[in-house]
Amino acid sequence: MTQTDGYLLDNRQTEAGQRFDAFATLFDPTTFRHIERFGIGSGWRCWEVGAGGTSVVSWLAKKVGPTGRVVATDIDTSWAASAARPPVEIRVHDVGAEEPPGEGFDLVHARLVLVHVPDRERALRSMVKALRPGGRLLIEDADPALQPLLCPDEHGPEQQLANRLRHGFRKLLAERGADLSYGRKLPRLLREAGLREVEADAYFPVTSTACADLESATVRQIRDQLVTAGIATNEDIDRHLASVASGSMDLATAPMISAWGRK
Repeated sequence: MTQTDGYLLDNRQTEAGQRFDAFATLFDPTTFRHIERFGIGSGWRCWEVGAGGTSVVSWLAKKVGPTGRVVATDIDTSWAASAARPPVEIRVHDVGAEEPPGEGFDLVHARLVLVHVPDRERALRSMVKALRPGGRLLIEDADPALQPLLCPDEHGPEQQLANRLRHGFRKLLAERGADLSYGRKLPRLLREAGLREVEADAYFPVTSTACADLESATVRQIRDQLVTAGIATNEDIDRHLASVASGSMDLATAPMISAWGRK
C-alpha cells in the first residue's frame, strides 16, 4: 500500500459520522477554548479546513453571526452539508492541492487534518496565505508516536490485543503517507511559516466513553483492511469490539497538540 491508495478513514462510510461525534465530545471544548481566547466575535471571517462534521462549523457560525462568514471545506462535504446556511458556505476543496478559498480570513482552523495530507507543506502555506495581517491560525493534530498505545495500562490479554490492533492501525496510516509524529512539529512549522506569538499545548484523554465510541467506530471502519493486511483475524476483531463494548478497559487517544500563531 502507498499513499496513493487514498485516505484510510473514508468519510463516505457510516462509521465516519460516529467518529465525528466522538471527536466533538473529546476535542470541541479544547478547540473552543483556544478560539475564544483569540477574541472571536461578530463579523469575523473564518475558514474551517477539513470540516468533516458540523460541530465546529455550527459553533463558529453562532460566534460570527449574520455579519460574519464561515467557509467550511473538505474533500468530502457530505457530513457537513446540513450546516450549509448563512453565514456558512460549504465547499469541496483539497487544502493540499488547491489554492485557498479566499483571503483576508480572521481565523483559519484545521483539526486532525494535516497529519493525513500528503503535501502538508503546501497546505500550511495555503492556510497562512489566507489569513489577513493579524489573523490567527490554529492547527490541532494528533501525535500517535508520542503515545502509541490504546491501553497505556497493558495488564492483560484484552489490553495486549487492543494495543496490537492499534499498532496495526498506525501501520496502515503510515503506509498511506500519514506523519505520525506531526503534532510535535507544529510550533516550529508555524514559526518557520512566519507566524508570530506562537504557542502550543496538548490534550490527552486517558479514558472516557467517547474514547470507547471512537475506538469502536474506527475498528469497524478499517476492519477489512486490518484483516487483508494480516494484522488481525475477524475473530480477533470481534473479541476486541466485545471488550470495548464491555467498558472494562481504559482506552486512550493519541495526544492532540494545538498550536497557534498570528500572521
